[in-house]
Amino acid sequence: MSVMVDIRSVHKSFGPLEVLKGIDLAVGAGEVTVILGPSGSGKSTLLRTINHLEKVDRGAITVDGALVGYRRAGDKLHELREREVLKQRTRIGFVFQNFNLFPHLTVLDNIIEAPVSALRRPRAEAVDGARRLLARVGLADKADAYPRQLSGGQQQRVAIARALALEPKLLLFDEPTSALDPELVGEVLDVIKDLARQGTTMIVVTHEIGFAREVADTVVFMDEGRIVEQGTPGEVLDAPREARTRAFLSKVL
Repeated sequence: MSVMVDIRSVHKSFGPLEVLKGIDLAVGAGEVTVILGPSGSGKSTLLRTINHLEKVDRGAITVDGALVGYRRAGDKLHELREREVLKQRTRIGFVFQNFNLFPHLTVLDNIIEAPVSALRRPRAEAVDGARRLLARVGLADKADAYPRQLSGGQQQRVAIARALALEPKLLLFDEPTSALDPELVGEVLDVIKDLARQGTTMIVVTHEIGFAREVADTVVFMDEGRIVEQGTPGEVLDAPREARTRAFLSKVL
């Protein structure tokens, strides 16, 4: 198995608050890793370091063999220029909790914006790709709608299509269903499950234990900025070794 994401000794503080306290994690190509943990455990910050939305204080992250946010010269790391970081981010899709769609653009224009501006794709080619992606997420009839005309679940499915439009090597999901009404959660999880079946490498921060059980290759439990436990869904969810994992699961299961 080739490693797609390699996180080594990653530390991150905000002022005096140490949020990540030495994270080590490897994610294989084509694998789904689900990160669970209480609020404030560092899950979202870890996700944001993987595409350099947050800079690490110590440690290093590589995606598909390339250092994220830095280049190495001898034994020193030099931060990449913003333009180079943006280019790296085109290979790392990010689906946010609150959709982050452009309200003034149609669904179709939201999806083609990055391929046209960042990848310099011809508009007609980007439009064809966007229509295929909308069909894939069950929204072929919504190309000309605006975000405000869609339900939360539909907006999140558009956000997933937008992330896929750049053909990323890796997809990151930050609690993709937490802003949704309960009856809309399933339609978004179904799209993510379909991506998993197609072998997309994904890291998903979520509270959806049933989804983790069904889709994850690896479940990671974080607490207070550390990985407390990781393993298969059966190991972590059904037979957790650590008391903190058991205490967390007893509250959410």
